[in-house]
Amino acid sequence: MRVAYELKVEQKPGYLHFIVSGRNTTENVTRYMQEVMQECAARRCFRVLIEEHLDGPRLGTMEVFTIVTAGAKRYHGMLEALAFVDMNAEGGVMRFAEDVAVNRGIPVRVFRTIDGAEQWLLAHSPGAAAGAAAPVQKPSS
Repeated sequence: MRVAYELKVEQKPGYLHFIVSGRNTTENVTRYMQEVMQECAARRCFRVLIEEHLDGPRLGTMEVFTIVTAGAKRYHGMLEALAFVDMNAEGGVMRFAEDVAVNRGIPVRVFRTIDGAEQWLLAHSPGAAAGAAAPVQKPSS
């Protein structure tokens, strides 16, 4: 199957900023999240900002539920914090995705702006999320 998205990563102080663009499909979301988690493990940085620029029809509630539930099982305990900005979001499906993820122990928050997401990540103390098993990069004072 052909990859129909592009994923860029930039190391920021204290977190990784991912920018994804391409087609909005279940397969692409699942695959780019696998790449995000691989990059986090490779860089030993488990605080993440995902800036999503996927085009096409928005995924339905059941598709989102399935993706989030599977991801929560696969990656439980790996992330310290995940800030998510869907630049093409419509309706409340992203809030639904946040609720599903949080209810499964994933420390995620959805934002409308990159600035809001960055502020939350920088203010969110490492290791504060319940169940965070990843090592903290820099001890807080």
